[in-house]
Amino acid sequence: MNIRSLVKSALYPVYERRLMAKLDLTRTPHHIGVILDGNRRWAKENPSPSGDVSSSRGHKAGADKIIELLQWCEETEINVVTLWLLSSDNLKRSPEELEKLISIIGETVDDLSATGRWKIRPVGSIELLPPALAQRLKNAENKTAQIPGITVNVAIGYGGRLEIVDAFKKYLQESATTGKALPQIADELTVDSLSPYLYTAGQPDPELVIRTSGEQRLGGFLLWQSHQSEFYFCEAYWPDFRRVDFLRALRSYAARERRLGK
Repeated sequence: MNIRSLVKSALYPVYERRLMAKLDLTRTPHHIGVILDGNRRWAKENPSPSGDVSSSRGHKAGADKIIELLQWCEETEINVVTLWLLSSDNLKRSPEELEKLISIIGETVDDLSATGRWKIRPVGSIELLPPALAQRLKNAENKTAQIPGITVNVAIGYGGRLEIVDAFKKYLQESATTGKALPQIADELTVDSLSPYLYTAGQPDPELVIRTSGEQRLGGFLLWQSHQSEFYFCEAYWPDFRRVDFLRALRSYAARERRLGK
């Protein structure tokens, strides 16, 4: 480690404490969404001592960061966290990578559940997932349902457009069971009438969405819910995301004037 890195390592804890001390917790978001991006690029650019640059190593490093993030959220009084762990598009990856990724995700959900600190709620097209993973998600949800801590939405097999289509299908199906004709169903369709059929029904919309790795797009994440969200794009790959990066995101959010269309 060079002199510059040593100086940074020594100063960052001081900087973190200063950021935390100045943070107004009355202005922190109730719900944040996080796009955990950059695992594979991190692995390629940070080979292990044995030269391992595999995607699975990057995904494992990213999974290990999640508990740290949730601890930071507890410190800053955030109530709901939505983590995008696997998109519906990711299901098209090579069978070898997908098998390892699904295994890591299953272990991660089990680890989060085992802490007994957070309420786990799967969101996404669960029917697209391997049955074994779908069952693990259901078990974690049932096991943690009564925990009063942070609600952690684990978005797995998730796509924003798929969510809206699924919500609309459920709305139509439920409306049809009441004997309503199609014109009446269409007339009664509003934003408020469709919202209860979203994966995050009953939760506040995210006030802040964070994406790591320098990419500046949503990629379909929480399309419906993020219509009034603030966005924060961080250059760090997800495995390198630090508490100081998290606090900077909250500082940026707190400094913004949120007019919400008014």
